[in-house]
Amino acid sequence: MSSLDEQLKPAVAASLAQWHEMVATKDLNKLRSLLHDEAVFRSPMAFKPYVSAEAVQLILSTVIQVFSNFTYHRQLASADGLSVVLEFSADVGDKSVKGIDMIRFDEQGKIVDFEVMIRPFNGLQALGAEMGARLAAYLPAYKAKL
Repeated sequence: MSSLDEQLKPAVAASLAQWHEMVATKDLNKLRSLLHDEAVFRSPMAFKPYVSAEAVQLILSTVIQVFSNFTYHRQLASADGLSVVLEFSADVGDKSVKGIDMIRFDEQGKIVDFEVMIRPFNGLQALGAEMGARLAAYLPAYKAKL
């Protein structure tokens, strides 16, 4: 079995390594350089995605501060080397969550789609409440027009 980096396109592997470094330090100031201008964030709480690099930057920079004890456990890559699934666990207040980040990159290693799924429901509710308290005034401007 080959390593994940061997399965990924080189630009994607480099961007993923930067992502892991940013998450480890909880410093997402350089995230914008990894995002495609029209990047999309698909929230586990909202039906319509949030569109634009600015929206993705805002959401991910906020959630990394909400989560505590955040840890990635497994990484899976798509056959085309442009997508990864990252399994994680974290705490939100007194609730524990498990989830996956499904990240699709373009050929240049820019994130074009970032989708999150989280369980259990009470942990998702706690996350939604905290994110809503922090971002409710900002997020409506970034909702996709479906």
